[in-house]
Amino acid sequence: MTAPPAVGPLSTQGAPPRHNPLDAIKRRVRTGELGAWPVIIGLVIIWVIFQSLNDRFLTPQNLSNLALQIAATGTISVGIVLVLLLGEIDLSVGSVAGVAAAALAVLTVRRGFGDIAAILLVLLLGLAIGTLQGTIFAKLGVPAFIVTLAGNIGWQGFQLYLLSPQGTINLPYDGFIAKLTHTNLGDAAGWIVGVLVVAVYALTTLRTRGRRLAAGLPGGSARDLIVRVAGLALVVAVTVWVLNSWQGVPVALLIFVGLVVVTDLILRRTRYGRSIYAVGGNAEAARRAGINVAAIRITVFAVASMLAALGGILTASRGYAAGQSTGAGDTLLVAIAAAVIGGVSLFGGRGSPYGALLGSLVLGSITSGMFLLQLDSSVRYMITAAVLLAAVILDSLSRRGRRSSGRE
Repeated sequence: MTAPPAVGPLSTQGAPPRHNPLDAIKRRVRTGELGAWPVIIGLVIIWVIFQSLNDRFLTPQNLSNLALQIAATGTISVGIVLVLLLGEIDLSVGSVAGVAAAALAVLTVRRGFGDIAAILLVLLLGLAIGTLQGTIFAKLGVPAFIVTLAGNIGWQGFQLYLLSPQGTINLPYDGFIAKLTHTNLGDAAGWIVGVLVVAVYALTTLRTRGRRLAAGLPGGSARDLIVRVAGLALVVAVTVWVLNSWQGVPVALLIFVGLVVVTDLILRRTRYGRSIYAVGGNAEAARRAGINVAAIRITVFAVASMLAALGGILTASRGYAAGQSTGAGDTLLVAIAAAVIGGVSLFGGRGSPYGALLGSLVLGSITSGMFLLQLDSSVRYMITAAVLLAAVILDSLSRRGRRSSGRE
């Protein structure tokens, strides 16, 4: 006779299978769903290495300088993220940033415009430039690479024209524009902003979970929600504490992080944002689903150029001037590299604006560490190239893993 199945507290019949965290990690690696963890781990390794080589690296002063250093280029990189999500590239953002800085200086110093009015006009200029380039690409079928490469050359020439004959226009030290990157919140204000950020995130996450559960959709466990909120609270608390230990939370950092958060919400919570992912994933399928592919492409290039213009404004603010080198040099390459290193796929359809933040932190940390160690710029370029290549290889391997697992 067959013994009856065990009952009572020792019985495992009907119990959900236990999930091994190690198995979950292996599954994510195999399917290419690594998220931002490779970048975070890489950033921690970089910080540990540089701190061991120079104990000033993780001081409040250096970290505050790092926050200011990444704000302008990181803002440009957010626009690059949007373009990469389409599976395209914009090679003109550096020159657009330079034109924006030059136009801002001309309007305020030479033409006597108010600072706020000049900033709005410059942002509109960036929007117009992106709309023009996006229209040529989306409507005429000219590859984005060629359109923006021509823009890179042409807008640089326009920048030189605006700055002539001096070549450099200095901005007032006490003006509103200068204060954008030279103003820090007080200690109390920094903590208030930090508490508000965590509270808004907690309430939004809780509301989203409640709506999903009410609709019969999986909303995640309460434990996961608590862990995410606690993790964000820890990061915000440490950041505010470190920055307050020097001069306070920089306003420029708040502008950059705020742009990242707002852009991410638009991408994840709006039909327009989901359309961007759809076009980047498969333009033809998106078109058949009723999405206006041309309009999506034009608006993305327009927004990317407007963010590049904002990056130019922040660059001019930090240097108190607009010159021929503003937006030149490695500005374009760093903005693109930051997005790619941050996990945004070059193949389109995958990535997040938070990639611009993480990638900018990685590149900014390398630059800061090299400066403290007094190493030549050639070493920084080679290390940056190696990190970028590693990120692209990881992206390619992740894409291959998603294909083999049927997730792409």
